[in-house]
Amino acid sequence: MKRIAVVMVMLISIGMTAQRNDGQRMRKGLNMDMSVEEMATLQTKRMTLALDLTEAQQDKIYDIQLENAKFRKEKWDEIKALKDSGEWKRPTSEERYEMENARLDRQIAMQEKMRNILDENQYETWKKFSNSRKSKHHGKKKMQERGRRG
Repeated sequence: MKRIAVVMVMLISIGMTAQRNDGQRMRKGLNMDMSVEEMATLQTKRMTLALDLTEAQQDKIYDIQLENAKFRKEKWDEIKALKDSGEWKRPTSEERYEMENARLDRQIAMQEKMRNILDENQYETWKKFSNSRKSKHHGKKKMQERGRRG
């Protein structure tokens, strides 16, 4: 009887440690351990391969990607510092609205910059590429549309 009790206690303790939750964790962003220059370089090279960019286009796009990477890294560090200090709280609906509005404004500005840099075929390819990336992040919604539980 004692052996069964010991085995049960061991199984329960193993199960509890396997299910342990250390609280909210911040999802690691794409390449956030890289420098902003490295992120901008990689993104520019990816776009060069996808769109067959000229040297002048690569230089202009690198500047845009560097600006975007600096913004993302700054926001990432700001939120990480707040979470580490314990001062982070969920944004209110007004704050979410403002953040979404600012994000859309940045996307519109990015679209205008890309339209000025790329030729017509490159721009269409870039639009398809950027829209397909955005749709990947909505997998739960797509699964629900197909009738699966998400």
